[in-house]
Amino acid sequence: MRIIHVDNHQQRKYGHTRVSWAIKLYTGLVRAGHNVLAFSDRDVAAFEAPLRIRELASRKKVNRRLLQTVEAFEPDLLVFGHCDLIDNKTFAEIRRMRPQTVIAACNNDPLFVPRNAANIAMRCEVADAMFVSTGVAELARFEGKEATLWHMPNPVDPAVETWDCSAHSNQSVDLLFCSKAQAYTERGKLVDYLRERLPQDFRFATPGMFDQPTVWGRDYDRMLGDSKMGLNLNRQEGLQWYSSARIAQMAGNGLLVFTHAAARFDEFMPAESLVYFDSEESLLRRLLEFHEDDARRRHWASRARAFFHREINNRLYAQYIVESAMNLPYSHDYVWIRN
Repeated sequence: MRIIHVDNHQQRKYGHTRVSWAIKLYTGLVRAGHNVLAFSDRDVAAFEAPLRIRELASRKKVNRRLLQTVEAFEPDLLVFGHCDLIDNKTFAEIRRMRPQTVIAACNNDPLFVPRNAANIAMRCEVADAMFVSTGVAELARFEGKEATLWHMPNPVDPAVETWDCSAHSNQSVDLLFCSKAQAYTERGKLVDYLRERLPQDFRFATPGMFDQPTVWGRDYDRMLGDSKMGLNLNRQEGLQWYSSARIAQMAGNGLLVFTHAAARFDEFMPAESLVYFDSEESLLRRLLEFHEDDARRRHWASRARAFFHREINNRLYAQYIVESAMNLPYSHDYVWIRN
């Protein structure tokens, strides 16, 4: 199948990148056997702008380049993510130009951010299918527009999540939580609670918080590979199946992941994989339990890692998006659509 993937492909980062769900989707589409052309709206804007300064780019020109790309490539499917430079009217024009091309939108940001919820609603007006990283139980507010609504998980990429921290015990970090976002959240209070109560010999790393520098690229990869356990604290908890992408980054690298029970990941995750908590006290208690029983830590982490790599990898994730958007029979029993 011929597919155009429109998103921020971070070409101007020159390797110093975040772990990108968009790039995982692109490589997953390729692994699934499709002919995929990447269109990176921000990079195209910089390329087309005077002096290569993206802020000077003509928005109309970026949209015109996408139309030119569609005309030349003749895609069966166009998948787009967080491409704020591309206007809805451009997708409407693509539909007019090529009514046989299916248009699928993906959004990996939380619903509790008003700007993001408004963006999902806007894109539902022009997409045939909308995939959101929150469970379908939360998506009723977007019904009644053009797009059908689907959940998409946070996948691992076997070429990215290559560590297996469940296989050894010589890491220098007992617990890792990386974050710098402060809007729409009070999770810093929970981190403070833990810092005050964990034993002095408990090595808790919090890059990006408490005036510590953030870590990116290879530095982040190395920190993941040198950690035993990871905190999956979202800016807000309680939405079905919603999580930061860090859940796949940590579980896929064999860290034991602690996540809030309110997200209901136990609806499709196997037993003895993720560790659930529902209060500050229960989180502290469970952290100490696994810190004191390393064999148990390694067992649970290995089960989560194996499950993510087997059932929530980016090839299956990408093929699920293609099959759902194109109304094709499912080629796999995807664990996140059993409920």
